[in-house]
Amino acid sequence: MSHWWYLAAPALPLLLPQALWVKKTALRLPDAALPWQGVCIPASSDLTSSSLRLLVIGESTVAGVGVDTQQQALCGQLAQQLADARSRPVIWQACGRNGATAAICRQELLPTLEPERWDLVVIVLGVNDTTHLTPRWRWRSELRRLLAHFNARAAQVLVTAVPPLGRFHALPQPLRGWFGLRAGLLDLDAQRCCAMGRALHVPMAGIFERHYLARDGYHPSQAGYALWAAGILRCLTQSSCLSPSATASGSSSG
Repeated sequence: MSHWWYLAAPALPLLLPQALWVKKTALRLPDAALPWQGVCIPASSDLTSSSLRLLVIGESTVAGVGVDTQQQALCGQLAQQLADARSRPVIWQACGRNGATAAICRQELLPTLEPERWDLVVIVLGVNDTTHLTPRWRWRSELRRLLAHFNARAAQVLVTAVPPLGRFHALPQPLRGWFGLRAGLLDLDAQRCCAMGRALHVPMAGIFERHYLARDGYHPSQAGYALWAAGILRCLTQSSCLSPSATASGSSSG
């Protein structure tokens, strides 16, 4: 049994009622409106430049909860920032579900995707595996299987850090603290999976300050998603990923 359970056991009489109260009273925002795919054209573009293909897959933030459209959400903003930074069109697709765990992502979201090559795949998971108390061994197993799937189909795979639930002000204490502790453990697992699975782990900083949150106090606002996308792009740039010779579109024929 995980050491986390030994630490949490004395507080369970308080944590369980708080969890039920949050589930009952939390403001539930809708997913972003369709479409969930598109093309971003850079401001200064040579129209003969080859396109980059971007897939973002995962939980509610990929579904665009907290904003009205996918262009305002993580996938759309990352696509536009990537297009502007590389002066290349970006063909993007968001594949997300509110409440998705890593297992749901692998078992139910993957089959909805067309079998094609991607230049960049961004995996966004962890909140629901934290709150649903997914065993760490299963979290690691599902994440490794996702990485293996996309490593065979993408030039670069990236996993965003498990969001720091200890900083989610919509959660009361001590529930927030306990979820924060567990999210940190799952993120350590994610870092190790990335190190072994040829993927890039991207830390998360700043976006869960109050002024970057939507009105539910839980999901990012448009400004929060923009900051998150900028952090991902910065990590890609620093790691020298997506060089023209390494991209799927650059290596494909036709």
